[in-house]
Amino acid sequence: MPEQRPLHPISSEQSQILLTEMGLIESLLSCFDLAAEKLNLDSKLATSMRVPGREVQVNLPVQLDNGEIHVFPAFRVQHHIASGPMQGGLRYRPDITVEEMRALALLATYTCGVVDIPFGGSMGGIQCNPKEMSKSELERMTRRYMTEMLDILGPERDILAPDLSTDQQVMAWIMDTYSMHARHTVRSIVTGKPVEMGGSQGSIEAIGFGAMVCIREAIKKLGMTPEKTRVNIQGAGRRGGNAAAFLHAQGFPVTAIADFGGGVYNPKGLNIPEVLEYFALNGTLAGYKDGDAINDEELLTMEGEVLLPAFRQQQITGEIAKKAKCKILCEAAYGATTGLAEAILDYRGIFVIPATLGEGGGAIVRYFEWVQNRMGFTWRKDVVMERLEDKITNAFREVVLTGEKYSLNMRMAAYTLGLSRMAYDLQTRGLYA
Repeated sequence: MPEQRPLHPISSEQSQILLTEMGLIESLLSCFDLAAEKLNLDSKLATSMRVPGREVQVNLPVQLDNGEIHVFPAFRVQHHIASGPMQGGLRYRPDITVEEMRALALLATYTCGVVDIPFGGSMGGIQCNPKEMSKSELERMTRRYMTEMLDILGPERDILAPDLSTDQQVMAWIMDTYSMHARHTVRSIVTGKPVEMGGSQGSIEAIGFGAMVCIREAIKKLGMTPEKTRVNIQGAGRRGGNAAAFLHAQGFPVTAIADFGGGVYNPKGLNIPEVLEYFALNGTLAGYKDGDAINDEELLTMEGEVLLPAFRQQQITGEIAKKAKCKILCEAAYGATTGLAEAILDYRGIFVIPATLGEGGGAIVRYFEWVQNRMGFTWRKDVVMERLEDKITNAFREVVLTGEKYSLNMRMAAYTLGLSRMAYDLQTRGLYA
């Protein structure tokens, strides 16, 4: 393990703005301001780009299975439309706030700019606990959300995608609801839907595959090799599980993986296909025998060249960053790292692949799905994956070049690249008044 610098007060320009554990939106706006300064962005243009174009909050009255009516607060935040239609996830969680939606919409916009697809960013959510709801209740709530948001959503306006606690079934309900109002089938209103209903091949694997490509490019840049690069992954589901599978296939020893209910560690490398099969059968990694049981915090601070958080927001805190033993941190979840943690990681010389790259594979394949739906023609999986690999590789290299040009770390380079593309589109189109 390369020797890392000890901690002391941080003085670098890109870290100075992040020295407190501020909220995600405050941290993102601070980074926005620095990127705008680096680009010498016109202040009037920056002012118009800094805030979302539209925020909608509605209350959804839904009849529960017991006959009672429950009202669910719901949101949609649309950030930027100059580059094309907006796209973003829909999540179901009890602790959702409009501030969180603002941050995630801005991150989605950055991601579209970084991976160079003609979309703006959006984000939506419903305050609910899906674990306590029946399938029929979830369907009624989903259809009511789509109906309430009908005027602002559409294949040329804002396209929905799965996020936390939403899946292909939720996307199918949304597609059907929109289509019933349109009086014809509209597949391109959502992405991440079942392949049989117009979903793209490779959509489930996209984020994990993109993260693997970013890690592969990072170790090339740092002069490392796969077989000597141990990887620890927080998350065994759609993101982390697929990343583990692709990294394992590329020869990386995945030594630890954790999810709900705990995790497992084997210093010689885990048998990832067997681990993922166990997780699929049991819904947890607890009880898996071929390794030592670990918890989340142990995974985040254990020995290994690569740490991949693919689970929840704000997992890499300042305390975790002080203890981290990785050389590369690849985010596969938006907001995985706090501002203070980013400053500490930056000073310690840990190479951070931000979520705008680490999650970029998902945005790319969502765009591919939308294109296929608009064409009425589907691509083979090998075609999707080849085009995904090409775009995410190019995005990684462009972020590196942007960082070298402006003397920025990878996160600020990604934000600056994304902002530059957003600014070009908006400046060229002009402000309509």
